[in-house]
Amino acid sequence: MTTWFIVMLVVFGAFKIIVSSLPNSVIESIISKYETHPQLEEVNATVTINGNNVEGEQKSKIIHDFNEGLFLDRYYAPPHNEGTPLIINAKRGKKDFIFYIYSHEEHVDVVKQYKKKVVAYSLRSKNLQNNDMLVSADLA
Repeated sequence: MTTWFIVMLVVFGAFKIIVSSLPNSVIESIISKYETHPQLEEVNATVTINGNNVEGEQKSKIIHDFNEGLFLDRYYAPPHNEGTPLIINAKRGKKDFIFYIYSHEEHVDVVKQYKKKVVAYSLRSKNLQNNDMLVSADLA
C-alpha cells in the first residue's frame, strides 16, 4: 500500500512539473484555440461592405484595427443592431469564421459565427468607431 502511494506521489509530482513548465509557444497555441477575439491574418480574410469586396490598403487597415481592438464585454444574446455590417470572412487553420461588425460612436459590436455557434462581444477601436463608412447608428 505504501509502495503504491509513493509511486503515485512521484507520478503526480512529475506530471505537475511537466504541466507547470510548458514553453510559452505551447501555452499560446492552446489559449489561441479558445480566445473570443482572435487575431486575423490579412491573407486568410476577405472584407465586404454592402456586398462589395474591400481590397488593398483599406482592407489591411480594417483588419489591423480589428486586431488592435480592445475586448470590452461579451454579450450572452447577440444585440439587435441596425444598419449594414462590415463582414469579415476569415479562416484560421481548418475553421471558417464570419465576423459581422456594427460600428457605434462609443464601441463596436462584433458577432462571430463559427458553424452554428454565435458569439457576440463588444470592442473599442477608435478607427473602426469613427470610420464614416462603418457607422451604423442613426445620429439624428
